[in-house]
Amino acid sequence: MRTSASGCQSSCFLRKSAAVGLLCLYVLLSDCVSASIRLRDMTKQTGIAFIHTDGSSGKRYIVETVSAGVALFDYDGDGDIDIYFLNGAPLRGTTVKVPPKNALYRNEGGWKFTEVTDSAGVGDAGYGLGVAVGDYDNDGDPDIYLNNYGFNLLYQNNGDGTFTDVTKKACVANGRKVGAGACFLDIDKDGDLDLYVANYVDFTYENHQIVRFNGYPAYVGPMNYYPTSDTLYRNNGDGTFSDISIESGIAAHKGTGMGMICADYDNDGDTDIFVGNDVAGNSVFENNGAGKFEEVGLITGLAYDLGGTAQGTMGVECGDYNNDCLLDFYVTSYQRDLATLYRNLGDGSFEDVTRVTAAGDGTLPHVTWGNSLVDFDNDGDRDIFIACGHLHDNVELFDNVTSYHVQNILLENTGGERFVNVSDKCGDGLEVKLSSRGAGFDDLDNDGDIDVVILNSRWEPTVLRNDSANDNHWIQICLGGVKTNSDGIGAHIKVTAGDLTLLDEVHSGRGYQSHYGMRLHFGLGNRDRVDRIEVHWIGGGIDVFENIAANRLLTLTEGGSKAVSE
Repeated sequence: MRTSASGCQSSCFLRKSAAVGLLCLYVLLSDCVSASIRLRDMTKQTGIAFIHTDGSSGKRYIVETVSAGVALFDYDGDGDIDIYFLNGAPLRGTTVKVPPKNALYRNEGGWKFTEVTDSAGVGDAGYGLGVAVGDYDNDGDPDIYLNNYGFNLLYQNNGDGTFTDVTKKACVANGRKVGAGACFLDIDKDGDLDLYVANYVDFTYENHQIVRFNGYPAYVGPMNYYPTSDTLYRNNGDGTFSDISIESGIAAHKGTGMGMICADYDNDGDTDIFVGNDVAGNSVFENNGAGKFEEVGLITGLAYDLGGTAQGTMGVECGDYNNDCLLDFYVTSYQRDLATLYRNLGDGSFEDVTRVTAAGDGTLPHVTWGNSLVDFDNDGDRDIFIACGHLHDNVELFDNVTSYHVQNILLENTGGERFVNVSDKCGDGLEVKLSSRGAGFDDLDNDGDIDVVILNSRWEPTVLRNDSANDNHWIQICLGGVKTNSDGIGAHIKVTAGDLTLLDEVHSGRGYQSHYGMRLHFGLGNRDRVDRIEVHWIGGGIDVFENIAANRLLTLTEGGSKAVSE
């Protein structure tokens, strides 16, 4: 869990020691596995020159530890996934010659990227933390929302490669708060996207604190500050939003929000909200179908881990890891907490299956952040990627079991019931050792497999190309809403290919304060055709598409009868 001024690392280690013994059981299995996933470090070849800063001056403000997320999306509609990096800003006591800002890189193909920040008009110089992308005005192009330390910002896409700051008009600045994750979602099934904004802690320069471990200065944890409530904005349909945090039930629950995701976990046709809280029970807001929410974290089993512990939750990811057509959750956490896999039991409840599946293997010594449940080798099941890195840049001075710069983790799914740590067997992409934060996952080169982009604190990003060599097939799906929101956010897609049935949902905002994956990807293994695709749209409509060849990107339009290949 996150450390606080009172200190709890020793007792936490003893309480978690049983997990170490259990995870050791998987070492022999891991050593015998030859990874089918290969990730190659392409960072130098991309031309990306972005360097992250957390604005630090040595005063150790808590906001430095949690910056920042990254967004992967096609901003200009050319069919290539572009990259938007969030950046920090100078904090009190820091002086810079050139103020840092966020950076947008256009994908030129061939693993070359061009910075277009200034020409696109998205170079916010605020203190970036979280990001979500969604077409809030339903004009057919993606808009950007930034959840900052300080005032937030909404960029409206003009449809010509440029953006306009419409924050004031839209009324979504959210005051001067410490931001976290953010998501667009349709809370009331009215066809337009509403906006959930998670907030972290009530930090100000005036209430700033530090702590010392073995005499060395360190960052305090969130328990040294008051928790805050999150913000829910309803889309008014005219370019403006209304704050409905109180009437929706959201404001009644304070927490220490970090990563989050919105998903219909109970398959009742409306979108629910999962907010990961740092050293507090996670918040799960069940939607009643009309935009009113009840907090059910404890009831669902998602608030705490198997031992009843409130983890230092960082990232929150959603996917069907065992192909039972139920959405499961995977959360990352602080050092000496396992990153945790929650299996959906189908009755509105979940169980922590981390130990029996080895889904936390390798995570115990590290602080874990960005995460994914995606199929890297296209074999029909979802693997796990975890971005790691400590928040204390001097942690080696007072802790001999971890480091500030560490290797990220890849867990290969061996068939739905067990994961194997293949981090040392999957190519030079996992040899990089930095202090990672947000991560995004999408097909950057349109070759049918998922690549990786990682934002590293105080450093350049890491861009990994998926070079997994196999004959497995795949299909990718973009949705086009007509009555619903234009990207189909919140829709469930079920893909059936022979004996394989896969489920996914379109999300806006996910993982650790990041955004990725609105173009859905399904690995099919040796199946070269898809028998049936069902799209369950927000609002109740269902479209069915049949007999489709694999290895292509499809656009499925609401109410349409044909799948269009891109």
